Amino acid sequence: MSEHVLIFGHGPNIDYGTLLRAHPDVTTSLICRPESLTKFGVPEGHQRIIAIPKGAPIEEVVAQARAIPEPVTRIGAFWELDQERAAAVGAALGVPTHHPSTVRAVSDKDAMRERLRSSGVDDTAAALVTSPSDIIDFGTRHGYPLVVKPVAASGSCGVRVVRSVSEATEAYAVASGDFLGVTRAEVMVEQFHVGAQFSVESFSDNGEHVVVAITKKYSDPHSLIELGHVCPAELDPADQAAIENYVTDVLKALDVQLGATHTEVVLTTAGPRIIETHLRIGGDFIFDLVRDATGVDLVDLQVRQTLRRPVLEEARPKPSHHEAIWYAPPTAAGTFAGMTAPPTVTALHEPGTDLTGLSGSWSRLAHARATGSTAESAVAAAQEAITATTFDIKLAATIPFTV
Repeated sequence: MSEHVLIFGHGPNIDYGTLLRAHPDVTTSLICRPESLTKFGVPEGHQRIIAIPKGAPIEEVVAQARAIPEPVTRIGAFWELDQERAAAVGAALGVPTHHPSTVRAVSDKDAMRERLRSSGVDDTAAALVTSPSDIIDFGTRHGYPLVVKPVAASGSCGVRVVRSVSEATEAYAVASGDFLGVTRAEVMVEQFHVGAQFSVESFSDNGEHVVVAITKKYSDPHSLIELGHVCPAELDPADQAAIENYVTDVLKALDVQLGATHTEVVLTTAGPRIIETHLRIGGDFIFDLVRDATGVDLVDLQVRQTLRRPVLEEARPKPSHHEAIWYAPPTAAGTFAGMTAPPTVTALHEPGTDLTGLSGSWSRLAHARATGSTAESAVAAAQEAITATTFDIKLAATIPFTV
């Protein structure tokens, strides 16, 4: 049987169209936003490409999908921006994908908190806010520190830890911006959980969930922007079981039925607590770390599941070693002119890029990959490579920075 896959949106430098078409009798079409055509580039090979502005009504998207001459037999929605569109089209055409209510509950962090609270999975205090004074009122009721973030965004965009009343105004201004094409007027505030941070990569099929890997995260304490990862994390067996069981409960409460998920948690003294979850693989090269450390290729599983191949057994990990990545944050404002680095270090900007500080995942300067027999040795090797790198920056001003 020939398959025609309608792909929505744009993924993290992964050409899902080519991967899908590598399978026999598979064709693809793409629905995306106009800016994707110029910003990311669209590879050749699609039957057709339909560009629809982000503000267009869902009904228009559904109508455009219905108008495609070749019947759509599968839907691929591999990244955040257009999963709501994909869910609506899937429901309208009777093609399996995430349910619209699941997409809403995952993409809207306030809705996620409410769903998890009502199901008894997580009781973290959180609220929508419309002004700095609302943040201050929340702090009076629940104490400091607290976290202010956009209701919808990723990549640590707009996130601030607020430790006192004086920081509320700046945090609200940062969180109410427009991030990577995701615009929301809503801002939310929630409890700040103290503990080690982890990302949990899982794969689901027909409502059954397999935890593929738990990755330890290292974040900047002020912005919570990630500075490093190591996979798999070295955990006490009881802590590992607690995280795996908790994330499985989260996915069940959100009614996740299929695909890859990336869930960020804090291991507190009271047990795991969620930061956020996503209906996609982890960014920041986490999917590379997972593949290399466990032998599970989450990208390949996504592609084959989209074509309704059985994949869940292949999601069970077989870890053999530890993989780490470490990032260099910008410590000064100015213009990036280049770097002198070991071969394991990769620059994340072209010379001539303006640097304004650590404002999001995209603002980091470079990263280094390393392998180790232990998590500690892998992280140390990646850090050493970054430490051995010299960055050439035409200075504008010094930015205080503390790791």
